[in-house]
Parts: sequence; C-alpha cells; structure tokens
Amino acid sequence: MRIHRRSFLSAAAGAALCAPALAQTMPLQKFTLLLDWFVNPDHAPLFTAQYIGAFARAGLQVEMIAPTDPDLPPRLLAAGKADAALSYQTQLYLLVDQGLPVRRTGTLIDKPLSTLTALGRSGIKKLSQLRGKKIGYSVAGVEEVLIATMLKSVGLSLADVTLVNVNFNLVTSLMGNEVDAVIGTYRTYEDIQLAQAGLHPVVFLPEDYGVPPSDELIILSNTTGLNNPALPKFLKAVQEGANYLVGHVQPMLDKFVAQHPSLNDRLDRASWAALPGYFAQNPAYLNVARYKGYRDFMLRSGLIKQALPLADYAVQIKI
Repeated sequence: MRIHRRSFLSAAAGAALCAPALAQTMPLQKFTLLLDWFVNPDHAPLFTAQYIGAFARAGLQVEMIAPTDPDLPPRLLAAGKADAALSYQTQLYLLVDQGLPVRRTGTLIDKPLSTLTALGRSGIKKLSQLRGKKIGYSVAGVEEVLIATMLKSVGLSLADVTLVNVNFNLVTSLMGNEVDAVIGTYRTYEDIQLAQAGLHPVVFLPEDYGVPPSDELIILSNTTGLNNPALPKFLKAVQEGANYLVGHVQPMLDKFVAQHPSLNDRLDRASWAALPGYFAQNPAYLNVARYKGYRDFMLRSGLIKQALPLADYAVQIKI
C-alpha cells in the first residue's frame, strides 16, 4: 500500500472540494471522488479538469473529498459511499484478496514514483553497499517485499540489512541519520525535497532492481458501479485535464496554489512541474500485461493468497 509521506498536511484535508458552478442548461449529475489522501500535486489532472470546465461540460458536478485516514477511501467506496476512489495498484490486489468489491477502472499516474533513497553523505553509490546498513520503511508487508526483491538482484537478502519501521517519517529519519536509506520516497516529491536541502539524494528505482513496474495512482470503482453512465464521462474529462495540463503547466499551477495557498511553496511548485510526464494521457487504458505481471509478483511474494482472473482486479471502461 502506498501512503503519501508529506511533511505538511494541506488545510484542505477532510474538506469537500466542489467544481465551480458554470452556467448549464441541464442540472449537473453529482459524482463523488474520494482522494487517496490530502490534496497535493499528484491530483493535478483532476484540478485541471475542474479549472477548464471539463467536468461541467461532461454534465458532472465532481466532489473531491480528502479523507482523514488514507486507509478509508477503498473501504468507503466498497460500502457504497462514493462513486470512485483513488488508490494504488500495489494496494489493489490486497483489497481484492480481502474480498472488497472494488475494481480498477482508471489510472491517474501510470508510472511508478516510489524510490529507495540514500543521502550522498552516506557514501552509498551502489545498492550492494547497503550490506550492514539500516533501511527505513513505513508499510509492513509490501515494502519489505520490495526491499527483499531489490536486494536479491544484487546478491543480498534481508538478513544482510536491518529494517527499521520509521512510521512514515522517511525524510526526517534519513536526515537525522537514524537510518542509512529509506524506501517509499517519491521521485517527484521527497527526492526533490532532499535535493532542495542540498543533501544530494542517491536514488534507486525499484523497477531497475527486479520489481515489476506498476501504475502509481489509480481510480477504483465499486463493482456495482461499473456500468454507471457517469464513469466514462468522468474519465473522459480527466483525460481532457491531463492532456491540457501538458501544455499549460504554469497557468494551472497558478490556479491550484490560489485555491490551495498552503501548498504555495517551493517544494509543491517543483513537484507540480515534475509530474506532467507521469500522468496517464488515457486514464481509461488498461495495461493488461502490467496488471497480470504485478498480480503474479504479489502471489510469488506471498502477499496475496491466490491469483484471480484479471477482470477480478481491473477493467477497461470505454470512453
């Protein structure tokens, strides 16, 4: 499971964020989306779709709700409390394995963001130099498997390192020399934060060391809502937002920070600028090989009990 490790909480956390009212001849249909955590630049295509009126043109009034607990969105969705929820491909298999009636119906970020990171001052330049070192992590199970997989690719095992649960304090534990490296930092956020602090992060990408690539941020629907006529309209509007953002990064950032002044800082601005290449240009597209491959990886790693058919995890919605 992926949970954002931000240093600050947005003032918008827990608040409902509604698209601005536009003149319409027909009433808008309400569509409720649960965010994965508090508002941040990862959600740029959603806010761009809002700013350019794509949701309203699709006949939708999209309400984006930031949860007070990042574990809640999939479970609230499963309970029928929303039309869609943001989550992570790595979490999807665990949710289905637990029997939750959810399916991936869209993708917001279609490239992995998570990294294993050390600081330049540590002298670590190669993954093999982690032998005898402490590695901080936040999410038991999945992240331990990711570390083990990466170490195996360079001839090491978990027995060669010491794992330390730093309880989401990835950056502070690394900066405070409590650990020698951490897993779960984002190449578009914490790694930028460390670079801005002059700490010269040494970044190892999991997909370069045996971990299958995955979609970072996905859209989930309840199985009862797969035929919701608002869903393809929503995905089409998100696609419009993602495509528009590519050529209008700065204007959309200006609107975003005006709406969310607590995020008008050097780090969030840099994160916004770094993200456009990671957003899915076709949110509805389902990479079948990727989803099957990661399912099999989860099974081999003992994280799920069985490998179900692809349709039990993800579907492609026609838009």
